[in-house]
Amino acid sequence: MEKEITGVMVYYYQVCWRKLWYFYHEIQMEQNNDNVQIGKLLDENAYGRDDKHINIDNIINIDFIRTKKVLHEVKKSKKIEAASILQVKYYLYFLMKRGATGISAQIDYPLLKQSVEVSLSDQDVAEIEKILADISKIVKEENPPVLKKLRICKSCAYYDLCYI
Repeated sequence: MEKEITGVMVYYYQVCWRKLWYFYHEIQMEQNNDNVQIGKLLDENAYGRDDKHINIDNIINIDFIRTKKVLHEVKKSKKIEAASILQVKYYLYFLMKRGATGISAQIDYPLLKQSVEVSLSDQDVAEIEKILADISKIVKEENPPVLKKLRICKSCAYYDLCYI
């Protein structure tokens, strides 16, 4: 049975296709990773007055919506900002496809005391549709994509799986 493509999968597509493949096939290594644990603590303790974790159809999980038309995603750092922006654009795309228009988004970095506005353009829609097709192809492969050594590999939860 084919799974729906989630926001996390879109994020992983930008970060590492091999990680995406592992995640899709339910090989999960995040539970013991220090960086993931720090992110969870940040998520639990930042923006405590807001209703958090708005899960829509188990496909997207919005960190919180402060005003009616602005969704927020909380991130620990800007280290992989392009993936974060793509993930949030996917949220906007997902909502647009379900008839929710006029929504904007913001990525919040509470440790940096910074925010980045995110919007969805027609070009973004075309790019996301191509990415969704790419993800479908990647996860249907029998084996994970070939290992590509990246700078972020050393801090990845899947490091041991790829390198040891």
